[in-house]
Amino acid sequence: MSIVVVDKAVAHKNFLKKPFQLQHKLADNPLFSLARLVQLAKSMPADAIEYNSGKVAVGVKPEDIPKINMAAEDVIKSIETASAWMVIKHVENDPAYGKMLHQFVREANEAAGRKVGDYSDVEGFIFVSSAKATTPFHIDMEENILIQIKGDKFVRTFDNSGCVLVSEEDMEISPAVHRNRRYDESFEQRSTLHTLKPGDAVYMPYTIPHWVSTGNTYSISMAMTWKTPEVKRLNKIRLMNGTLRHYGFAQKPPGTQPAWDAIKVVLHDVMQVALMPLRKSETLRRVIRGMIYGKNANYYLQTKKGM
Repeated sequence: MSIVVVDKAVAHKNFLKKPFQLQHKLADNPLFSLARLVQLAKSMPADAIEYNSGKVAVGVKPEDIPKINMAAEDVIKSIETASAWMVIKHVENDPAYGKMLHQFVREANEAAGRKVGDYSDVEGFIFVSSAKATTPFHIDMEENILIQIKGDKFVRTFDNSGCVLVSEEDMEISPAVHRNRRYDESFEQRSTLHTLKPGDAVYMPYTIPHWVSTGNTYSISMAMTWKTPEVKRLNKIRLMNGTLRHYGFAQKPPGTQPAWDAIKVVLHDVMQVALMPLRKSETLRRVIRGMIYGKNANYYLQTKKGM
């Protein structure tokens, strides 16, 4: 049975280009019950779960985000009263969630006239948020369909033509840099509001700025993400640019120096091959991030602090 509901003409016209809304048939799936999500959280490594207070401003500074002194599974159990925001990352590693995720991404791409070989790196991120919670202004480095499961969610996407809101420098990737980006209320002149209820979804293309808020009840949603070959290439360059900038070497945007871009892609791939065996260990992942990017590289693990 199909789980994606979308007008193929709309998908063909907008896919990989601009946001649009669609629907899905996963709102009643038992994989999204709180009890099942508690089980999922318990099975995940610590660096795959991030959570903090959901009562934050759209443009909050990373250092000003209140933390929550509670275990991840307890946050989920008390989500109706915890005033929390949580993301469980890389749920594709759980067989049940992975099967659902791959089906969804395949059907969405097929509706837009694309086939399995046109994308890779299918990943899933589940968000569990209390009522009136805010996900601050940021960008995502993959193609993304956010599906709403429980409660209401309000997604504001922004026209960033000419990089007038988020600069190319702010699109660089670095584990030492928080995902939140600079925000000003004047940005809202370039925003589009997408109201999501259970069964609704919104497609958000690569690097489109957005911020999100929840309604009067707790919310469960899931980001179904994937990467095209071009996105993978751009991310390799942007990671190398962010890494070099971390060490004081400012870089040109992708496409400005094609030969140097090609060298960065090769260097990235060589480093990935060398580090991949080590990154299978959670402890070694933390150590490697810290060695390369400093103490801020593991900022998302600092969840158990007083509020």
